Amino acid sequence: MERIETGVPASGETDVEYEERISGQIQHIIDDTAGQAGAVIRVLQQTQGLIGYLPEMVLKIISRDLKMPLSEVYGIVSFYHFFTMVPKGRHVIQLCMGTCCYVKGGQRLLGTLKKEPGLEPGGITPDSKFSLETVRCLGCCGLSPVLAIGDQVYRRVKPSDIKDILSSYE
Repeated sequence: MERIETGVPASGETDVEYEERISGQIQHIIDDTAGQAGAVIRVLQQTQGLIGYLPEMVLKIISRDLKMPLSEVYGIVSFYHFFTMVPKGRHVIQLCMGTCCYVKGGQRLLGTLKKEPGLEPGGITPDSKFSLETVRCLGCCGLSPVLAIGDQVYRRVKPSDIKDILSSYE
């Protein structure tokens, strides 16, 4: 099953056709996880992996197809930090704003990211390439300020490094 970029209808596809396509793919995920412990978590994880996030329409489909109250599905999504109801970029930038990183320049890095590529915490670039999260610690206090993109951690980052770091991602 291929990933559905940005969770929006394909070119020429109506909203109804899109919802039917998504519903079919979610039903396939549900069928694959039937009877497994923690099935709702697995369905949510796989669906988020497919779409990139969990919009309200998707939560309603999951609620309906799993025969669970929407409030219960929403409660699970809002409880676990790894679920998101807002779109994320293909590359998620995690900027450490813990005490050590903040004191050693984290705020300046945030200012640079706000200017170019125009990211706010919780935001996404118009091309969906990057999104930005501020975090409290990445476990590299002695090498601060620190930011991570995926599994790659960048240490002792200077504002002048940001452009080169981001340009290395397609």
